[in-house]
Amino acid sequence: MKNISILGSTGSIGTQTLEVINELDNFKIVGLSANKNIDLLEKQALKYKPKIVAVYDESRARILRERLNIYNIKVVSGMDGLIEVATEKEADIVLTSVVGMIGLLPTLEAIKSGKIIALANKETLVTAGEIVMRKAKENNVDIIPVDSEHSAIFQSLKSGKKEEVAKIILTASGGPFRGKKLKDLEKVSVSDALKHPNWSMGRKISIDSATLMNKGLEVIEAKWLFDVDIENIEVIIHPQSIIHSMVEFIDGSVIAQLGVPDMKVPIQYALTYPKRKYSNIKKLRLTDIKELTFEEPDLNTFPCLKLAFEALKQGGTMPSVLNAANEVAVKLFLDKKIKFLDIPKLIEETMLKHKTIYNPNLDDIIESDKWARESIVSKYDR
Repeated sequence: MKNISILGSTGSIGTQTLEVINELDNFKIVGLSANKNIDLLEKQALKYKPKIVAVYDESRARILRERLNIYNIKVVSGMDGLIEVATEKEADIVLTSVVGMIGLLPTLEAIKSGKIIALANKETLVTAGEIVMRKAKENNVDIIPVDSEHSAIFQSLKSGKKEEVAKIILTASGGPFRGKKLKDLEKVSVSDALKHPNWSMGRKISIDSATLMNKGLEVIEAKWLFDVDIENIEVIIHPQSIIHSMVEFIDGSVIAQLGVPDMKVPIQYALTYPKRKYSNIKKLRLTDIKELTFEEPDLNTFPCLKLAFEALKQGGTMPSVLNAANEVAVKLFLDKKIKFLDIPKLIEETMLKHKTIYNPNLDDIIESDKWARESIVSKYDR
């Protein structure tokens, strides 16, 4: 029996993780967390009977505490609450699927507690990859990627040794605006940007996919997860989302991981690793697909991907600033306060204003994140 805490259990990855666990016979839920959705969290708590649940919003945590009072389920709140769920002593695995920078501190504390990390929170490695991977090594903790692309690379790397890797190739669907030009995106609506052609995802990650920032964040994450140089990371557009990513070895062999676009596949692999278990998920039939195509990314129309490469090249606190600026810009777009094409403009403006701190500590990273957010928000609070 494996005990698991899920950070972000009411989101897209969190709910799919619970669906996967429903089909497995050796997992017990000991901790759950949500941001604000206490109605769904209450249903999950009553079904799985965890020892502890966390609600980031304190006022909603008080409401849930009253509802669960008779069930002997501890309800905590805020960042301290997330950390308490992440470090629950009975948990063997912590799946981190919260959205944004909020996942960094709980993940680090879980690592210090010796938990296996099933990582679905990109921002943890984007903002503090070097610190996180160093702590994982110091504590002999495995970090198993949940993202389909990183899971594909993780699996493909098993075909050779580290020194035999020539490059890793991240695939991207291209999002809902693949093939469009800048003039086509001037009047994009929120609903247009949320219509991903292949994947069912949360609102923030759907917008990131539409701007290609999602792939940019994955490039930074991949650098730290797999200890590869930026020159050895390539992004290609693959509209069918069947090849989830690839690894090219020095002898010219390219090993790819294929499957239907269903997040339950990498979620289950992360939970059961190093073993594989039967899944009733729809299986891939290449004869139904007919063709697999590939394109170069259009960095002029989708500059967010280029900005991510630039942030990684600069290093230090710049990836944290990139991430924070993106989070705020995406929220402004979702709230209909800026246009779609304003997202990369705001990110670039913020990066240009930032004075990078090299070899940052955790406080430097958190402060840079705060600075970037305030830098943008102040423009829209006047």
